[in-house]
Amino acid sequence: MSFHGGSLKHQTRLLQLLHACSRVRSLSATKALHALSITTGLSRKQPIFVYNNIMSQYFSLGEIVVARKLFDRMPLRNVVSYNIMISAYNTSGYVEEAWKMFYEMRVSGFEPSQYGVSRLLSCVSLDVYLGVQLHSLVIKNGLFDCDAFVGTSLLGFYGRHGLLEEAVWTFQDMPCRSLVTWNSMISLLGNHGFLENCVYLFRELVRMDFDLSQGSFVGVFSAFSCSQDLECGEHLHAFVIKKGFTGENLVMNLLINMYVKCTAICSAEKIFKEVQYKDVVSWNTIIGAIAKIGGPKNAVELFSQMSMAGVMPTEVTFVSLINCCRSLEIPISGESVHAKIIQHAYESNVIVGSVLVDFYAKCDNLKAAHRCFYEICEKNVVSWNALISGYSNSYSPTSILLLQEMLHSGYRPNEFSFSAVLKSSLALELQQLHCLVVRMGFEQHYFVLSSLIMSYAKNGLISDALVFVTASDGLLPDVPSNAIAGIYNRTGQYYETLRFLCPLEELDIVSWNIMIAALGRVGYYKEVFELFQQMHLNQVWPDNYTFVSLLSVCAKLCDLALGSSLHAYIIKTDFSSCDTFACNVLLDMYGKCGSIESSVKIFDEMRCKNLITWTALISALGVNGYVHKALERFREMILLGFKPDGVAFTAVLTACRHGGLGRDGLELFRQMTSDYGVEPKMDHYQCVVDLLVKVGHVTEAGNIISSMPFPPNMIIWRCFLEGCKSNGNATDVDQAVAHA
Repeated sequence: MSFHGGSLKHQTRLLQLLHACSRVRSLSATKALHALSITTGLSRKQPIFVYNNIMSQYFSLGEIVVARKLFDRMPLRNVVSYNIMISAYNTSGYVEEAWKMFYEMRVSGFEPSQYGVSRLLSCVSLDVYLGVQLHSLVIKNGLFDCDAFVGTSLLGFYGRHGLLEEAVWTFQDMPCRSLVTWNSMISLLGNHGFLENCVYLFRELVRMDFDLSQGSFVGVFSAFSCSQDLECGEHLHAFVIKKGFTGENLVMNLLINMYVKCTAICSAEKIFKEVQYKDVVSWNTIIGAIAKIGGPKNAVELFSQMSMAGVMPTEVTFVSLINCCRSLEIPISGESVHAKIIQHAYESNVIVGSVLVDFYAKCDNLKAAHRCFYEICEKNVVSWNALISGYSNSYSPTSILLLQEMLHSGYRPNEFSFSAVLKSSLALELQQLHCLVVRMGFEQHYFVLSSLIMSYAKNGLISDALVFVTASDGLLPDVPSNAIAGIYNRTGQYYETLRFLCPLEELDIVSWNIMIAALGRVGYYKEVFELFQQMHLNQVWPDNYTFVSLLSVCAKLCDLALGSSLHAYIIKTDFSSCDTFACNVLLDMYGKCGSIESSVKIFDEMRCKNLITWTALISALGVNGYVHKALERFREMILLGFKPDGVAFTAVLTACRHGGLGRDGLELFRQMTSDYGVEPKMDHYQCVVDLLVKVGHVTEAGNIISSMPFPPNMIIWRCFLEGCKSNGNATDVDQAVAHA
């Protein structure tokens, strides 16, 4: 009797120590407890739960080997013992060991429990074959029917492998469904973009009279993707208010994100202001949205408010801000964000660092890009690709050296690495790269193959590029076929472009765009729109590149009616999908067709403006006689941080020429080199000489011609000659006649 009492007292003390150990989570404490259990002797009288708890403690501390040794020495085991080891192996990614343990458990005569099966099904690396075997087993032994635990795990398993149909069948066969089951199925459909099915299941869930959780909204809101979904989203918003979830941060963040994806930014901002306790997700969502449509200034202001609210930024915050500055290509804004990144010690983060590398590379500041690259602690393939692409876009041989360094550092290039480096490779390097592509097994990759074709063509090896056509008997996939067609297009062989693409059975949108561009370049403007109609009949829907080609034709024809009709069609289909490039061409088209009001309206409505946008507006104002407005816009552009390039100066000098603003034009011409480092080209000299002679400053025009670093062309001399004749300067006339 006394022995039994001592044993009970001992077990009670062990139980107390186990509870204390689980709270402390200390390896030394767990080892001490393990030692205590050993001193009492590993015997059948020692309760199994003691060993199970110690084993679980070792597993939670990452000591799987020690946990396994304890498992092997246990005199008795139960299902829980096996489940603990299955869970340990599963969490560590050792799916084979977990499966062996599951098999050993069944051989030992133990029937699997819901927990053990669910842990196996939740293993990320579990293949489909083993998962289907488990599915059959749980149906056979009745685990599938007893509760929703196993069925819900099966939904997660099929969802991870993209087997949506099998997941739906499993869901329909489940006799017991919990709230978690419904939430999992809705999330699965939402993540695959099936909004209608998602909403239908959500309504069914509401009818089942479950007490909804925040997780119930996660899946249904994840299905929203475009402006067409807005009405449905507003209905769900009303339901959120009705059910009293407006105080839940997760649900409010989901609402903000839904309105952002549906391009209802004003509604997203309104919801954001209503959130009482804004967390970092709330701030990141709204900053990301404003960064996309409102420019860096508004996004940085929001970031300042976030800092003042005491919310610490994450890598997502900085990625949104840098991406915004990158799309606008404004170095000053990006540099200020970079300073904030350094302040918060995120410059070594691989995601933030890679985005910084890409930003500086796109701003042609490769030195800064290189510095940011070497600041990254643990580089990955994306980091290398960002830097390689930067040098490759500048056609620098450094991109090849970086690829070599990447290989020597133990990183394996991917298709993006090769596509980038092939862009800047010379003929000799190209052959070596081609060998490397073949050796690493990328020769059949569509994008790499296309890059190879285009690189051969760029180096003048057209026959080598076209060898790919003969080698494939003309049966190239879409992407390389489009690359070949693009070569014909760029080399002026527009009829060859059409001849090559027309026999293809199914043309994708890129193929149609190449054909439309080819017809536009040879002047078959009527046929361009006929081909556009044919594209519609084939149910291939236009994209921004299609609209750019069509608007360019309207601009060449100076056909305002046709251009306006096309604009109306773009609005009808979804104007919000038009990117900055397409809007720039639309603005330019209206300017060339003489509708300056429409040009200004397009400009004012554009949320994301770049240097080309400003240049197009300045050009439109200048050629339509609004010279002073053009100068005002040029100065406004500079104040906003845009650095004018040669094209921008051509636009503003042309405006000065049309308005006879000699003093302003000459001052701008001098600022080109002194303030902005832009070397004047022939068209700049032509503009300023024509401007000066028109306002009677023939001597200054002559001085400009004399200072040219290259011989003036015939147009410059003719402009000068006409000016001399108008002003009666015989000496200068003789000089101009001699050259003209």
